[in-house]
Amino acid sequence: MTRRELIGFCLTFPAAYEDYPFDDLTQTENPWTVMRHRGNKKSFAFIYERGGRLCVNLKCDPLEADFLRSVFAYITPGYHMNKTHWNTVYIGAGSPCDSDIPKDELRRMIANSYDLIKPKVRKR
Repeated sequence: MTRRELIGFCLTFPAAYEDYPFDDLTQTENPWTVMRHRGNKKSFAFIYERGGRLCVNLKCDPLEADFLRSVFAYITPGYHMNKTHWNTVYIGAGSPCDSDIPKDELRRMIANSYDLIKPKVRKR
């Protein structure tokens, strides 16, 4: 999956938008892209490159985060994030072998991250 495909998939969620909050990085070739919800401005995905690999930081339930890290070699504790609630997913080429995460699983993790941050509906 490419950076543009990741951003495009994230934009399919209601009220999602892309943001580039790190002004000093906007002049670079591959700035950090932050995917947010318009209702509360909370972030659900950070898309960036690290060590020549495309990465995405995703919010996750702590128990599921540990499970995913134990199952997939290319999921680690969140880079520059709270290690309990965020995972970094390494995507695509950049090492001797490609990422071991199926695209459907990556899409599920992104959807889960979105669900964790979207505004809660209040009952009257």
